[in-house]
Amino acid sequence: MSDTITRRTIIAGTATALIVPFAVTVLGGAQPSSTAITTTAATVSTALGAYIKIDNLNNVTLFIGSSEMGQGIMTGMAQLVAEELSLTWSQVRVEHALASAATSNPYANPLFHMQITGGSTSMRGWYLPLRQAGAIARQMLLSAANQLTPGGTWVLASGGRASNGTKTYLFSELVATAATLTPPSSVSLATTNLFIGQKMARTDIPAKVNGSAVFGIDVKVPGMVFGAVVHCPTLGGTVSKMPSSASGALALVNLGNAVGVVATNTWSAMNIASQLSGSITWSMPSSTASRDSASILATAKSLLVSTTVTPRVYETAGSLDLGPVFASAKTKLDATYTLPYLAHGCMEVLNCTAVVTSTNCEVWAPTQGQQFCIPTIQTITGLPASAITVHTTFLGGGLGRKIEQDYIAQAVTMAKAVGKPVKLTWSRPQDFKNDKYRPCASIRVQAGLDVNNQISGLIYRNVSPSINIQRNTVAGNNPEDTGAVAGAVGLPYAIANRRIEYVPNPADIPLGYWRSVGESYNTFAVESAVDELALLAGKDPLAFRKTLLAGNSRALGVISAVETLSGWSTTTTPSGNARGLAFLSGFGSYIAMVVQISLNSSNQIRVNKVFCAIDCGIAINPDSIEAQIQSGIVHGLSSALWGQVTFASGVPNVNNFSNYRVLRLSEMPIISVKIVTSTAAPGGVGETGVPCVAPALANAYAKLTASRIRTLPFYPGATMSDD
Repeated sequence: MSDTITRRTIIAGTATALIVPFAVTVLGGAQPSSTAITTTAATVSTALGAYIKIDNLNNVTLFIGSSEMGQGIMTGMAQLVAEELSLTWSQVRVEHALASAATSNPYANPLFHMQITGGSTSMRGWYLPLRQAGAIARQMLLSAANQLTPGGTWVLASGGRASNGTKTYLFSELVATAATLTPPSSVSLATTNLFIGQKMARTDIPAKVNGSAVFGIDVKVPGMVFGAVVHCPTLGGTVSKMPSSASGALALVNLGNAVGVVATNTWSAMNIASQLSGSITWSMPSSTASRDSASILATAKSLLVSTTVTPRVYETAGSLDLGPVFASAKTKLDATYTLPYLAHGCMEVLNCTAVVTSTNCEVWAPTQGQQFCIPTIQTITGLPASAITVHTTFLGGGLGRKIEQDYIAQAVTMAKAVGKPVKLTWSRPQDFKNDKYRPCASIRVQAGLDVNNQISGLIYRNVSPSINIQRNTVAGNNPEDTGAVAGAVGLPYAIANRRIEYVPNPADIPLGYWRSVGESYNTFAVESAVDELALLAGKDPLAFRKTLLAGNSRALGVISAVETLSGWSTTTTPSGNARGLAFLSGFGSYIAMVVQISLNSSNQIRVNKVFCAIDCGIAINPDSIEAQIQSGIVHGLSSALWGQVTFASGVPNVNNFSNYRVLRLSEMPIISVKIVTSTAAPGGVGETGVPCVAPALANAYAKLTASRIRTLPFYPGATMSDD
């Protein structure tokens, strides 16, 4: 049998052998590199600080605390260090750092002060720290060269070398000496543009193409067995009584809200789990009846108009009494926008591999929440943090779901119970039905236009379940709750008199962080309302926004860029087409989007083109930025058109992609992305592409049909079998 069979040959249909998933065979050792690296038994590496190591082949490896889940963060971060060290790209390696329980965790996101990945903060948080780390390493290597051969001016040469004009050292020849030196207290950053701003090849792609990349679902360790779970069909239910054994199962484990099944392979474990539900007695929560979509919506509608409830006021400006402002308004808008719960639907289902002994625990997981893994494991095992090792694998999508700890805790509990390494993999139905859902939201917008068609007043009330309240992370009476007001406060629009309110909906459906979280529903309400106000004012929606954004150069920059890109003011849309616009200032970036649609033969929306302009500050890798915007647009279209999870007595209606419709390849629009040149600090990209899609779509639909959609999705109840 050939030993050179790759994923490419499988895809091409030329391979004739069975391929066994990549195996991690060394317990207690470091996770194999997340890039395609050529190594030999003779390779020796020396660390230069917490982030950088240099081996005897003159390769430079960067350790990062952020999780690579397809967003390209490994590549972007590597570009920062490569710039400071004047490397060649072929020298660069990147690995996930191990989870750290240290009080001063070097891999903690500088914005969160925790080792987690989310909120489009990785590049925003790490841009300066990693550049400084690279610059410090540069200075230490040059000092080492001068110590070995004093004299002359030592400078970097390309390819990982230092030279004084007469003598040249490889970094590999300097690193041992450099590692003994005291790091400089201050350094200057490189002024070159060898890597930053360039379209560099992704460091993770070669391994993902040839099949050597290790996702969580690929991990194998010696002697492991395989796990699956069956949760209570009703959210919040717990195990009351369960069988002690099941045919074909090695063990059954009580996980509280689920039963874990351990078997000799994943397929068997999942089959046993699916047949086990009828043999389990569940204890149901008292709130089961209220976990109903109709009831939750009715509560929201009541709270939207209630004058007895005291809202949390997140922002005020101008008059505190908006009554007279609205009384004098020439035109008024009073509109309610409604958005559903949404599932994450990651391509890679939740999974985790765990080994637990009396003295240590080792875990391999596709996690966004390393900071939380160690205390989770400590609670279950009673082990000290020093005895716990957590490896971050590649993630087959995260979208916020993999910050959570439920699947980590289950794998560790099962491994502890059976005394063997356990690889836990959730089935797709278990993944959908036991998600941490994006909150639903009902939002009332009351706004007035004065005689000059300016927005004279705005009262904005969001009624939605609170992620922070549910997790008991609220402090004080007016907490900064991401799921409440993000995308509604701090608007750059000129609105002299405004009040932004939030009223928590007490619904207790399990909530989680979903790509762009609050911006995903607040932007729909804000940008739909702005378009409706432009219509009431008799103004072009783009020109109307320009007036509201006067004086904000970055906001106007993206509006003007998308105007040119889409031909908004210079070209006529084809017959039967219409365009809609939306704008967002969020995640440290500015973005404007135009969606062009028509109706198909079934009178349903066909998205033909999407134009997007983004100012994300310094653009580290334009290819990654464009890819993330495209990804966000696809995500946003799927959610706006079809995304919805409903509940009946605590039971979710979705169980697979068959009834959680997503965009097909044949439905993919032509997407054009313009990255606006900027010298501002890097902003977020991964989440910015999602929020504008729904309002731009709704605004285009209103223009095309003269019918305003204020409730998402456009087509509730759609399935993948629908046309």
